[in-house]
Amino acid sequence: QVHLVESGGGLVQPGGSLRLSCTASAGSLFSMNSWAWYRQAPGKEREWVARITAGGITDYAAQMKDRFTVSSDDSNTAYLQMDDLKPEDTAVYYCSGNLRFVTGRYGKDYWGRGTLVTVSS
Repeated sequence: QVHLVESGGGLVQPGGSLRLSCTASAGSLFSMNSWAWYRQAPGKEREWVARITAGGITDYAAQMKDRFTVSSDDSNTAYLQMDDLKPEDTAVYYCSGNLRFVTGRYGKDYWGRGTLVTVSS
């Protein structure tokens, strides 16, 4: 079974920072082709935030580009560093990973359950 587990959410004041983590685990050897972060604010649709490939290529939604940084490491963990947070960044943040088992040819997308970020004074 594949599990993606986010952590690092919480309450932060406007202008503050948080770093979210997402760790993938599975019952067999695997590698991550890419990671992505999404968020869903109350009453709104889920929106894409950022992504990073296994080769380290990153891409961001326009409104997050200057404040958010996505990264990953060899421990099958992705991170989302969020700086200068604003109340409108309040949302449940989800990570998605494209995971390929070493015995397989193609990857498949998996999702975590999300972590709540609340930006409020």
